[in-house]
Amino acid sequence: MYIPRHNAENDLPTLRKLVRDHPLCALVTQTTSGMVASHIPMVLHEQDEGFGTLRGHVARANTQWRDHIADAEALGIFTGPDHYISASWYPGKLEHGREVPTWNYVAVHVYGELRVIEDPAWLLDHLRSLTDTHEAASKAPWRVDDAPPEFIANMMRGIVGVELAVTRVEGKWKVSQNRDERDAAAVVAGLDELGTSESATMSRLVMERCRK
Repeated sequence: MYIPRHNAENDLPTLRKLVRDHPLCALVTQTTSGMVASHIPMVLHEQDEGFGTLRGHVARANTQWRDHIADAEALGIFTGPDHYISASWYPGKLEHGREVPTWNYVAVHVYGELRVIEDPAWLLDHLRSLTDTHEAASKAPWRVDDAPPEFIANMMRGIVGVELAVTRVEGKWKVSQNRDERDAAAVVAGLDELGTSESATMSRLVMERCRK
């Protein structure tokens, strides 16, 4: 990923938080028939050293798990908040006109060797971890054990586990850090005027990052 210096994010807790907050991963692998991507939720299991290990699952009918090249590096892409930035928000638009629009976004790329797992015990533990994580905010959280064991066992036959032990990670926070204080303030004002939850999130990011 192309990352200008002012957009680079290397803080491990910040990178992990983005992955936890936006767990839908675009898992990209090299296969015998070319590049393949699947969009799957992944659970980050942190470790004392390094970024951690990501665990997920794909449908057994999805041939990516079978066709991926085992010793080739896999890529997981996680994206956070993003928003269009209008050129009309910059003061320079009226002063000289030499402005263009852009897109602000947050992204984390993780790399490692993909491991395929068909062990039922591993899959059950993974499914419990996945559902417990995402049901935590519910008033009546659903748990895997709420369903009949034979039903869960039957459903598990249709999936295959995948595990990515992360060996390197890249973070990019492209949120107007290349603009001066006046332009950054104008971007915040433009976003705030839109009044949407997405624009409010990006406005906060621009304010946070452009103060550094």
